[in-house]
Amino acid sequence: AALRGFQIDVQLNIMSFLSPQDLCRLGSTSCYWRAAVQDPLLWRYFLLRDLPSWTSVDWKSLPDEGIFNKAFSEDSDNALYDYMAIYKRSCPQGRRSLKSSRPRYGTVTSFLQSLVTQAEPRFAMFGPGLEELDNSLVQKMMTCPEILLVAGLPHRQIHGIGSGVSFQFNNNQKFNIVTLYSTTSVERRRAREEQTVAVNKMFYPDSSTVGTRKATYYSVIAQVRKVCEVVDGFIYVANAEAHREHDREDELARILAMIDPALGPPNRPLLVLSCVSHVGVKRIPCVHVAHQLKLNLLHQPWMMQDTVAATLDGLLNGIEWLLEEANCKSAQ
Repeated sequence: AALRGFQIDVQLNIMSFLSPQDLCRLGSTSCYWRAAVQDPLLWRYFLLRDLPSWTSVDWKSLPDEGIFNKAFSEDSDNALYDYMAIYKRSCPQGRRSLKSSRPRYGTVTSFLQSLVTQAEPRFAMFGPGLEELDNSLVQKMMTCPEILLVAGLPHRQIHGIGSGVSFQFNNNQKFNIVTLYSTTSVERRRAREEQTVAVNKMFYPDSSTVGTRKATYYSVIAQVRKVCEVVDGFIYVANAEAHREHDREDELARILAMIDPALGPPNRPLLVLSCVSHVGVKRIPCVHVAHQLKLNLLHQPWMMQDTVAATLDGLLNGIEWLLEEANCKSAQ
């Protein structure tokens, strides 16, 4: 028995040097290898090893936070997580493979709908990543036509806010982004220089006691409320820089105020850009930011995408998802 256990340990150690994709291919060769490559300890190792490098996660693929906080020995033999299934469902490559296997008629439907839809989809963008980072995400979006082409300034005004900016995606689909800042440009610059937090003027608090703890809830001001009533989705720009302090509970309260079902359809998509200023800044892994923000509590489709403000890396992946979700919702 001891020899057998040693052989299993050696086999698992050897397989840990293979990639998950190689293991899946190995498992298709025989019944023996199919059983061998499904070892939960091996896939838990892969999951914890690879998760920090994943650049996106969504409402269908976010792994349970308990997986990372529980020692493997705490799982009973009859109640193990299916780590292999979790890995394949959660990793970006697995999600892309699942997406590409869907029927193509969905794409045709979206294309036909785009021909008959007059108004371009409109999204409200907000969040601390717009204001705290050294590089401006919005300024980069406005000055990089090779990545995202500015298509104009529409005349459809929203009371007290403006019309936003229209962009053209690489498939020629146009969309509009209304950027919502919590303070003036002078106040934002001063806060960055002094490393302080400016007072957010988009929300007003409504503190209530829940049990023995005090929970803060927010409502949006009248002008922002008008925006929330007419947009087709939301873009939240989170600050993912590891060297900064983040009050994720307060951030979640502000997100919930914006996506309040009382302000519009409850199933409008939310794109979360997990943003850093520039390449080289240490970032909090995407999945960890999703858990910090408790996005699993939301009831509408959401996706989190790693983004770099200085280069716009990752932005188009998020915009593509958001447009697909918005078109899907408007077609229902």
